[in-house]
Amino acid sequence: MNKVILMGRLSRDPEIRYTQTNNVAQCSFSIAVDRPGKQPDGTTKADFINCVAWRQTAEFINKYFSKGNRILIIGSIQVRDYTDKDGRKVYVTEVIVDNAEFCESKASSAGSSSYGSATPAPDFGGTQDSGSGDAGFFPLDKDEFVPF
Repeated sequence: MNKVILMGRLSRDPEIRYTQTNNVAQCSFSIAVDRPGKQPDGTTKADFINCVAWRQTAEFINKYFSKGNRILIIGSIQVRDYTDKDGRKVYVTEVIVDNAEFCESKASSAGSSSYGSATPAPDFGGTQDSGSGDAGFFPLDKDEFVPF
């Protein structure tokens, strides 16, 4: 079985082209997929994986995704080869995308590069923080019933 499921961020904007003979859409892009675990210095490593989508999937990705957007793709791995202009055989490994899905809302993808946005916390009708640092919380007696 050849099945790939990946989630990552587009490392560049998708590039769409159309075949000359049948005018079929073909979209090429690359996603950065984090490796599990952290390095000793606390950073994470990522693999940059080349992907190709065809037809409606290509149109969908090109229309709704751009560099930095989080994406989930389902597809298969394909290895192909060709001979370059110097006569050397070149092997290319890429994911052929069958399905693509959003992994974040439009609002969060628009603000994905800015952490700690200035959006205020929602007011759920509780008591306002009076500046004492308790934010509407109060201590309970040890024997007082808590309903959860």
